[in-house]
Amino acid sequence: MKFWNTTMDNSFILIGILQDSKYPGLVCATITFLYLLAVISNGLLFLLIAMDKRLHVPMYFLLSQLSLMDLLYTTTVSPKTFVDYLCGQSTISFSGCGFQIFPILIIGGAEDTLLAFMSYDRYVAIRHPLQYMVFMRPKVCWSMVATSWLLAFSSALVYTTYTMHLPFCRSREISHLLCEIPPLLKLACGDTTKYQFMVYLMGMAFLLIPLSAILVSYTLVLTAVFNMPSKQGRQKALFTCSSHLTVVGLYYGAAGFMYILPSAYHSPQQDNILSMFYIIITPTLNPLIYSLRNKDVLGALKKLLGKGTSAPK
Repeated sequence: MKFWNTTMDNSFILIGILQDSKYPGLVCATITFLYLLAVISNGLLFLLIAMDKRLHVPMYFLLSQLSLMDLLYTTTVSPKTFVDYLCGQSTISFSGCGFQIFPILIIGGAEDTLLAFMSYDRYVAIRHPLQYMVFMRPKVCWSMVATSWLLAFSSALVYTTYTMHLPFCRSREISHLLCEIPPLLKLACGDTTKYQFMVYLMGMAFLLIPLSAILVSYTLVLTAVFNMPSKQGRQKALFTCSSHLTVVGLYYGAAGFMYILPSAYHSPQQDNILSMFYIIITPTLNPLIYSLRNKDVLGALKKLLGKGTSAPK
């Protein structure tokens, strides 16, 4: 094992899923395909919600913000993975590592909080339909989005700054697809037990607290849904809720294992798969889950395509 000092060599070597795979070309092609699909689907969903007045309601406004976060999230990792494969090396500078950790923490934390606000939106829509536009007026919606970003930004700034000021004197190799705090701490000198506990608390705050709020909201929502007299109303409400719960399960499941599960239970292979899941796969699936069976979104898409085909030549 080679020892190093940040003043002498300001770079890390990423030993991620490409290096561990027997078929790195296939893995890179898969990641690139998923990234392009995520860009197209999230970008299109964001565009539809912005352009179609029928989608200018709180639920779709929050969904557009989720699409924006997913688009930014996967962009922090996927393009670099593709470039690394083409160049035949997976290095990242010391400052570049910090610049990768920072947006990942911001976007991940903001998405955690936003998903909780989206569950509150469904709670209000189903439990208090007549007062929905009062509780979810534009000022409230923008406050939800701003709160999500500000809380995540504050936390990310503190944790990124502290992490990148740790002394690193072990191997330069990070056994991970990207720079994230848990695998990076394994390279730090000295005892990082207390700081690992602080990272654990951050995971608890941004994952378990919003998840608890989501579970409470949907418990109340499902109680109201099963008491609805209309079968069609029950089916529509259950579909909307099931889409959101699917997204919550995919994202919180993988991120929870990464940031809440004690480090003793982590392995590099497992962490690579988990990170790829919530940073690359989930952002690709989210717009598909929300839109494929959503009549409003499909109607807006047909309207957009209809305008394109009916335009005068």
